[in-house]
Amino acid sequence: MYGAVKDELRATLDRIEAAGLYKRERKLTSPQSSQITTDTITALNFCANNYLGLADHPEVEAAAAKALQEWGFGMASVRFICGTQELHKQLEYALSQFLGSDDTILYSSCYDANGGIFEVLFGPEDAIVSDELNHASLIDGIRLSKAQRYRYKNADMADLRAQLEAARSARRKVIVTDGVFSMDGYLAPLDQICDLAERYGAMVLVDDSHAVGFVGPSGRGTPERFGVMDRIDILTGTLGKALGGASGGYVAAHQEIIDLLRQHSRPYLFSNALAPTVTAGSLKALEIAAASADARERLADNTALFRRLMTKAGFEVLPGEHPITPVMFPGRDGARRAAQIADAMLLEGVYVIAFSYPVVPADRARIRVQLSAEHTETDIRSCVAAFIAARDRVDRGPGVGDVVENLRSHQLDL
Repeated sequence: MYGAVKDELRATLDRIEAAGLYKRERKLTSPQSSQITTDTITALNFCANNYLGLADHPEVEAAAAKALQEWGFGMASVRFICGTQELHKQLEYALSQFLGSDDTILYSSCYDANGGIFEVLFGPEDAIVSDELNHASLIDGIRLSKAQRYRYKNADMADLRAQLEAARSARRKVIVTDGVFSMDGYLAPLDQICDLAERYGAMVLVDDSHAVGFVGPSGRGTPERFGVMDRIDILTGTLGKALGGASGGYVAAHQEIIDLLRQHSRPYLFSNALAPTVTAGSLKALEIAAASADARERLADNTALFRRLMTKAGFEVLPGEHPITPVMFPGRDGARRAAQIADAMLLEGVYVIAFSYPVVPADRARIRVQLSAEHTETDIRSCVAAFIAARDRVDRGPGVGDVVENLRSHQLDL
């Protein structure tokens, strides 16, 4: 039977390759940092979610190493059987204190957190009103529930109001949004969203994965940035980005919500607890992030400098203030051009990745640059110079094939 299936799958893969949309994974031979190495090249890293530079922070590594010796390698159990250590309760308490919530529940990832909340809280008589650009984990989690589903245009408050009107008769209503939309770097207008939620009697759920630790005056995320920390009912997030970059996610919310998730949330009940090393490292990373005002200032300065220099160099950069900085390559051939420029930049000593369909709309390909507090001004200027050199090399046309062949000769997993 697989013979026929194999041919069909190969044909699909060939079409993806021909369209310039094939995604290849390059192997790193170094820790995650602002500078990384592949098999043969050392490069500046401008595509990680390592916003505060904590992925290889010595104190985080030391905390994880100590936990390995004191608490073991893995839990080999789910939380309610024998998978809860003192470390897990310490991290949940620290997150609750940092985020201003009644309680917090840990998951193996934020994808699991978002996948495990909606079916517990919302049924056929309820309504979920979701931003059209929400992360895939929110979309998938919403699909698992039997609630009525409404979608509004990205950050469009008039359309949100219209959807809330349409859902007015529902028993429970919840507005669901990313705090920061990961492909664009846009911030959701949470103050306006909360105003509409109060007007229509809806709860508000925010996935703040790309903000916790560094957005807002003290790094508490987009709710702090918009002054609505006490108006958000459910906050989900990850430990896999600014807070150490390992793995794990959480839901921070009212006590009754957390208590019910511990009873009925399937990803929580049927997945192993976070490993002790990840838990202890994340706890230390949260402690460092909470006291990292200087790092947050450097990150903001780095972001502003990169955006300014790239705009001056003639690149199309989506507007914003977030360190996610999409460099756009629109149009039918944009995906291929973005991929070629990203490949050529590696030869210039800068590691970036092109994003194309289905991760982003078909005509909105981009190279998503992500700044870190660990980048220096020299790093940023080198990145811009690499963009310019790669653009010039690719735009010469006939030399494009030479670029790819050169990369292949360097055994960079192309």
